[in-house]
Amino acid sequence: MSRYQLSICTLLSCGLLFASATGLKADELATADDLEFVSLFNGKDLTGWNRVNCAPETFTVRDGLIVCTGIPTGVLRSDKQYENFVLELEWKHLVPKGNAGLFVWSDAITSRGVPFTRSIECQILDGRNTESYTSHGDVFAIHGAKLTPDRPHPRGSMRCLPSEWRSKPAGEWNHYRVTCNDGVLKLAVNGKVVSGGYDISPRKGYICLESEGSEVHFRNIRIHELPSTNPEPEEIAELDEGFEAIYSGLDLRGWKQDPGHEGHWQPRNWVLAYDGGSEAEDKNLWSEEEYGDFILIADWRFAGKPKKMMRPVILPNGEYATNADGTRQEIEVDDYGDSGIYLRGNSKSQVNIWSWPIGSGEVYGYRNDASMPAEVRAGVTPSSVADRKPGEWNRMIITMQGELLTVELNGITVIDEARLPGVPPSGPIALQHHGDPIQFGNLYIKRLD
Repeated sequence: MSRYQLSICTLLSCGLLFASATGLKADELATADDLEFVSLFNGKDLTGWNRVNCAPETFTVRDGLIVCTGIPTGVLRSDKQYENFVLELEWKHLVPKGNAGLFVWSDAITSRGVPFTRSIECQILDGRNTESYTSHGDVFAIHGAKLTPDRPHPRGSMRCLPSEWRSKPAGEWNHYRVTCNDGVLKLAVNGKVVSGGYDISPRKGYICLESEGSEVHFRNIRIHELPSTNPEPEEIAELDEGFEAIYSGLDLRGWKQDPGHEGHWQPRNWVLAYDGGSEAEDKNLWSEEEYGDFILIADWRFAGKPKKMMRPVILPNGEYATNADGTRQEIEVDDYGDSGIYLRGNSKSQVNIWSWPIGSGEVYGYRNDASMPAEVRAGVTPSSVADRKPGEWNRMIITMQGELLTVELNGITVIDEARLPGVPPSGPIALQHHGDPIQFGNLYIKRLD
């Protein structure tokens, strides 16, 4: 081959690579039959996959298949993030009108107040078809992800309805090929591209299988990776930081199950609901394990009806505001309840969840301890009110390192490395009983010691 011919071949090769990498050949990739694939499922166990927020029995392997019970609602995700790729899998619902999904470009853990991750979902649904959604390969953005559908949705949502209905009914296998390249996605159902989107963000992340209420089977999961197109940091999904779920969604395994809790601390799918009426001697729900240094993620919302209550005004230094006559200043609030999270086994190191004007996140036991230095009492007083509206889910991230406590509420740091003198070096965590209905969800922990 001459130098000229070699140069032409090199240019052609680079041109094809460029076209592939920029998504210009997404339609061709979605149906190409000469790609080399690598298996993502070994047919024996879940090596390469991580249970995000489900019980161990939600996703299992049987007869060379990944078997999902559908209970609780949640996800199984890949250990690795992927950017540009062609993914194939086969799926089969066992019951009519079953529901599941395939997520791509996903965050590592679930979003606030939902059992799903921020991602792009390729719907895996049976026998449910309306003008807004179908069972034949819808593609849509969920929980903060963004997508422009290939064809405008009739209601203007970030959802692409398929151009053709090709899915087979429950009891039969279906084949998906998903091409994800430079923020462009194409979904082929049983051999033909029917839906997709572009201008997608994030465009690098994890792959997930979804559990959503009914048994579904998966097999022949394989991937062909494509060259990177160098996404910006904001276009990359959140990485796995080592968090582990501490609530199974099925029962109270991992928590001390006093008989008096039965019927009160109630697992309801991905939500752990408390009616405020435990009959146990210690009505708080304690973890079986002890933790030293850690980061805890906990979603919560109050579930009761408000009561008009007078609550004290607390100053930034942790002192109570007073009237001219020395009495405490109070204002009327809609009080939805009171709860909290005990750290390291004692109630004094309690991060409050309540309806007081100061907002959630404060450490009542230290703020009200007159023997504590002024800087300690000020440090455990929230710097701002970050609670969401009643009825909405809140996400609290609690970091405990040595004697230092940081509390982030809904993305705002309300307690910043406050010192808790004398706090035990380790101990269990508790979800607090205070007589009020409250719901918890998305409970994750990461050990730091």
